Amino acid sequence: MRVVIIGGSGHVGTYLVPRLVEAGYEVVNITRGQSKPYLQHPAWKVVQSVIIDREKADRDGTFGQQILQLKPDIVIDMLCFTPESAELLTTALRGQVQHFLHCGTMWVHGYPVQQPTTEDAPRKPFPKYNLTVTDVDPYLLTDYGVQKAAAEAHLLDQARRYHFPATVLHPGHIVGPGHSPVNPQGNDNPQVFEKLAKGKELLLPNIGLETVHHVHADDVAQAFMRAIQNWHLSVGEAFHVVSPAALTLRGYAEAVAMWFGQEAHLRFLGWDDFCKQVPEHDWSMTWDHIAHSPNGSIAKAQRLLGYQPRYTSLEAVHESVQWLIEQEVINIEST
Repeated sequence: MRVVIIGGSGHVGTYLVPRLVEAGYEVVNITRGQSKPYLQHPAWKVVQSVIIDREKADRDGTFGQQILQLKPDIVIDMLCFTPESAELLTTALRGQVQHFLHCGTMWVHGYPVQQPTTEDAPRKPFPKYNLTVTDVDPYLLTDYGVQKAAAEAHLLDQARRYHFPATVLHPGHIVGPGHSPVNPQGNDNPQVFEKLAKGKELLLPNIGLETVHHVHADDVAQAFMRAIQNWHLSVGEAFHVVSPAALTLRGYAEAVAMWFGQEAHLRFLGWDDFCKQVPEHDWSMTWDHIAHSPNGSIAKAQRLLGYQPRYTSLEAVHESVQWLIEQEVINIEST
């Protein structure tokens, strides 16, 4: 069978593409040609790469037809961010593919009501924030969660109304080698890990009991494979893809400090005071994470797909932090 993966050179694709090749699939990777897999693997030698500028093709209205011309049996879309983009694909591929898998996000839920959050929880995604900086993760400057929720709604509607074979998988904070993980302060500043490793003071918002929920990129890849293998159970459904348990910021910080034989020296500040002492680049992302405080249930994916994550949140983050040390992004030697 022929699998076309859109954005297969990214973090999840680094693990998913070799899994697909090893399972006997013929794999075509759609790429802009600007990135390479995070880790090398011999499987990539037999993968066909096709360069398409998706943003341009979406504007031209040709992206769906370009994918259809590759004659896929299965399409995996790692890079769809709007319902309009999703609709271009469903229109072109309806009746032409056996399975369509979409990478969503836990952000479709917005703020939590009952935890752990299950897939049937109401969607209350946040609109974009009014920030004065632009050097932040791009999703903070867009209606990311709103758009992803709308794309999910379109795909599941197509599945249930017209039998379009869509499955939606919602990862948490993806981590693994090559990626700086969401840290115990709730942002992506790697120096937070360095402070904890050296026993230095770390500022946390409020009382540090908001949550983050990581997942190793290889566990996300596992979930995609299990969704394909369990087609009859996964079509028309959405699944959370996270580690077995979320982390509180405080507990996360204490665990990281212990890795380096340190005690976490934490100072808790009200939100306004926290923002005054932390750069906007950092606190804007912290706010996004603590406002969502993701804590997803994986019971549905375990029951229907047999999803069994290999990594806990801390194990997945530890692997990423080791990579940061090896790459000299952070220096853990005390001065």
